[in-house]
Amino acid sequence: MERTVPYTASEEVELYLRTYYSLLRTSDAVQIRSLEEVHAGMKSLLHQHARDRAPDMTAFIYALLRLPACIGETKEVVLGQSGSIFREAGMGDVWSWEQVNGKARRRRCFYNEEEQVLACIVASRSDIDDVIPLLTAYQIEWNKLHRLLQHIPDDIDIAKAHKQTDTWYNLAEALMMSVGDLTRWRSICGEDFVNRVQEIKACERFFQVRLLNGSLIEYNRATNAWWSVIAERVPDLLTHPIYFISSNTHSFVNLFSGFALKNHKEINQYLIDADQQELLDEWRQIQTHTVPSSQENFWYYALKKYLQEPNTEEIFNRRNEHEAACGIQRINSEHSFDVDAQVINISKLKPGWMDDRVKHDLEDLAFLKKSDALILNIDYPLGLAAYNILMEVAENAGNILGVYSIGKAATLNGVVGDVIIPYVVHDEHSRNTYLIPRAFDARDVSPNLIYGTVLDNQKAVTVRGTFLQNRSYMDVFYREGYTGIEMEAGPYLSAVFEMFRPTRHPIDEIVNLDRAPFDLGILHYASDRPLSKGKNLGAGTLSYYGMDPTYACSLAIIRRIINLEKERIQDGK
Repeated sequence: MERTVPYTASEEVELYLRTYYSLLRTSDAVQIRSLEEVHAGMKSLLHQHARDRAPDMTAFIYALLRLPACIGETKEVVLGQSGSIFREAGMGDVWSWEQVNGKARRRRCFYNEEEQVLACIVASRSDIDDVIPLLTAYQIEWNKLHRLLQHIPDDIDIAKAHKQTDTWYNLAEALMMSVGDLTRWRSICGEDFVNRVQEIKACERFFQVRLLNGSLIEYNRATNAWWSVIAERVPDLLTHPIYFISSNTHSFVNLFSGFALKNHKEINQYLIDADQQELLDEWRQIQTHTVPSSQENFWYYALKKYLQEPNTEEIFNRRNEHEAACGIQRINSEHSFDVDAQVINISKLKPGWMDDRVKHDLEDLAFLKKSDALILNIDYPLGLAAYNILMEVAENAGNILGVYSIGKAATLNGVVGDVIIPYVVHDEHSRNTYLIPRAFDARDVSPNLIYGTVLDNQKAVTVRGTFLQNRSYMDVFYREGYTGIEMEAGPYLSAVFEMFRPTRHPIDEIVNLDRAPFDLGILHYASDRPLSKGKNLGAGTLSYYGMDPTYACSLAIIRRIINLEKERIQDGK
């Protein structure tokens, strides 16, 4: 197999990595200003216009969505793996600070308004590779906007500009951005838009960042603390066979429990009462077959919106009781990094409550009552945390029957909403190229995928961070036939290797995982197109339509687990 690893094409990225890791070794805070030039020199696909005078709103919005709202007031960002690390550094109990988080990134953070300090819990080195570029991009673009705002014409009233088309166009022109970008920025900020703009106009922003402890031991301790809570809540995990899934916290429980489908009339009334016209219009079009969307996926999304409303404790409790009745237990991550978990007892599942797509063309599922297996589903982690978590589970849980991962990926040849099934994954962390068994192919996913296309037999690359690629770097992979870019598959596969081989995973080798003694499957759904200008997650989100590939992938995994359990029970294992 021909294999080219893009060392020469990533020199700028390597320089950026070496620079900030060498700076973070200091015990004092590092000024983000010192990273701006090397960040811009990387020519990241996510920040292609870092050196331009005009704002790069794609990069700014991307960072804005992934940093807590308080970042505009923050002076120092402190990174650590646990509450004890912050206490040892003299910062006290950060868990008593205000908990804050970004809209599009799960990372547990705490803010001290008086000191203007943001404490962030990091689960692995990948969090550092995420936070540092986010802060640098945000600072660069904030300061560009600050300079432009000093020259806004006096006749533009920012508070009222959006109400007058001509004034709104003039404001966009003065800020050297498109009207679409200005409108998107205002939509993200909502009622706080004017205050945010005034904050940027008032002063430049210069962050400093401090890493308290970057040792592997502390990352392992944090992962152990995360696992201990789960094992204490569900001790059967230590002795029962396990199917491990890394995905999300909604699709599997919705498909197994059927709670949203059972309560769709109540959810519909919520949509009416809350004047959710866009979703009501979508539902009318589904009913009249104007659009081909799945009715089930629609109710799952609407339930999520309903539960986000204030004063919904009653339906929240009913949902938990309903799920408990069919063997589903939720374990929220409260005192460690932000990765929630669910344990599903297969023997307690109620086939009559399941989504009909789970049961389609399957025979009587009564045999599930004989199963002794559990499904451990976790909210997918970021980057190298995947390796730490799977190793922790493998070391402590019962016999592993299957390892499955569903995650977002950028696509170099498809469109947003496609499903990508790789059989080769190149991991930038280990520099290994992993060959994966084909647990899934297109026909396993396509029956439940409405909008996208299933691309199987693909090659994916696991990158170290979303900002840490540039065009020349990606071009090398694209020429070698790599079409998916994501962050978790490589670390998971490194852990898989160590789960059945007597040595630590190798470095810079071709590794065949065909002999793994358990089922192994990786599915990705395309969330952005980095080689298309502006077509990345900074320009928008999947929103409701992201349900389509997510649930198609989840259904493929559920149906495979059911079939594997049927064979295992028939064989008396």
